[in-house]
Amino acid sequence: MATIINMPRLSDTMEEGTVATWLKNVGDKVAEGDILAEIETDKATMEFESFYEGTLLHIGVHAGETAPVDVLLAIIGEEGEDITALLNGETVQAEAPTEAAAEIEAEAKASEAAPAAIPEGVEIINMPRLSDTMEEGTVASWLKQVGDTVEEGDILAEIETDKATMEFESFFSGVLLHIGTAVGETAPVDTLLAIIGPAGTDVSAILAAPPATSASPAPAPEAIPAPTPTPAATPAAVATPVVEQASATPNTGRIMASPLAKKIAKEEGIDLRLVSGTGESGRIVKRDVEQYTPAATTSAQPAVFVPAGQEKQEEVPNSQMRKTIAKRLGASKFSAPHYYLSVEFDMDPAIAFRKQYNSIPDTKISFNDIVVKAVALSLKEHPQVNSQWFDDKMVLNHHVHVGVAVAVEDGLVVPVLRFANEMNLPQIGAQVKDFAGRARSKKLTPQEMDGSTFTVSNLGMFGITEFTSIINQPNSAILSVGAIVQKPVVKEGEIVVGNTMKLTLACDHRTVDGATGAQFLQTLKEYIENPIRLVV
Repeated sequence: MATIINMPRLSDTMEEGTVATWLKNVGDKVAEGDILAEIETDKATMEFESFYEGTLLHIGVHAGETAPVDVLLAIIGEEGEDITALLNGETVQAEAPTEAAAEIEAEAKASEAAPAAIPEGVEIINMPRLSDTMEEGTVASWLKQVGDTVEEGDILAEIETDKATMEFESFFSGVLLHIGTAVGETAPVDTLLAIIGPAGTDVSAILAAPPATSASPAPAPEAIPAPTPTPAATPAAVATPVVEQASATPNTGRIMASPLAKKIAKEEGIDLRLVSGTGESGRIVKRDVEQYTPAATTSAQPAVFVPAGQEKQEEVPNSQMRKTIAKRLGASKFSAPHYYLSVEFDMDPAIAFRKQYNSIPDTKISFNDIVVKAVALSLKEHPQVNSQWFDDKMVLNHHVHVGVAVAVEDGLVVPVLRFANEMNLPQIGAQVKDFAGRARSKKLTPQEMDGSTFTVSNLGMFGITEFTSIINQPNSAILSVGAIVQKPVVKEGEIVVGNTMKLTLACDHRTVDGATGAQFLQTLKEYIENPIRLVV
């Protein structure tokens, strides 16, 4: 009998998986324990084995595709077995409506108000989407009032979006018959903003009708920040537009032009700095560009530089790991009240200790190993820092499992050193090296990345001297380790050359008070500045 195999949950945080590769094809024989596929989770790429025997009859998620946990992954059964019924069960089609349901639907449709007929020449203008993230807009000001004549290219209003206050120009000519969103009011994108049409047109039927998508939606204009209001032009300035247009001297100030005017100028190769505007406050509109006649070029005219650069971008799909990192760290940052404690330790004793320790044959430890060991011993003395927060309780851990952050291609993983306080320095170094290598090849198991009680993140090898980290919940703290820096320090009243390292402890204030975090750092200082304590 055929068996349905669903997308497995291969880690505690996995919500969907991506099939990296299939090791069996439809028609292949499958034995219990055979590897069916490699599946990319939010933490690693893992082998998925079959718990059944038979023939692979169907593949539901192909290589490279992503699917949520518990959706159809494959079907295994007897060779030649009919699985049509199982496949039809994947997507159940809605049954045909009963006669009674059909009558109810018909009555509902009949009761719906028919949209009002739009009189000839009338244009409904909706709230425009002036930015890619805009969902609603606020009218900052109307530059036209009901009854005013509107020309194509005139500025109707200034609209405040989520990014800027922007001018919105009309793409139609006529009279402003109605304003749907008053100054200071906010309305969603695509709701009624205004109505333009012939003078005297009755639009009461349009206003009384249910909201509907405009039959003639205004095209989205180019986003242009609203200019700073300028003083009203003097009569002399208004009376001399032709003289300004004939001038070959470019305007070096800010050019105010409608998006339509800019579009036409670009297509025709017209330099807008040489065009005189006749719109409000000297704004260049469509008719100004269409009526522009280039003046004779003189040798004194400076050359105009036209940038030839080309915008270029690419889309990179988010991996399962990247999506999970974003979700979990976002939840941590905005739910846990973080605060930070920074200290600077004298590293001269640790440098001398490491040099002497590494003189032992076949032995090599790093400064990171020293920090991890010191952290583990300090946590044993401060279980409050080694705690975890849950909605209904706080857990004080008396065992020490230190997570060590490792950077990989898709983001960050945190393998766990279990009972790190009981490990010696070479054991810590070997374990971290092994974890880092397998993390970069996505060979860590979920069990190796679960159960941390505290995390250490070290960017010192990249030259970063100081930084802060986001707590890896449900843990209560994380330590950020910077680079060792050589600089002048004061020792015994004299300025000498010394080596220091900055560390920053991020704490969850729900579990770790400021004094508690400070006491932990004092203990850590004693271990790092007296490293002989790490081996006795």
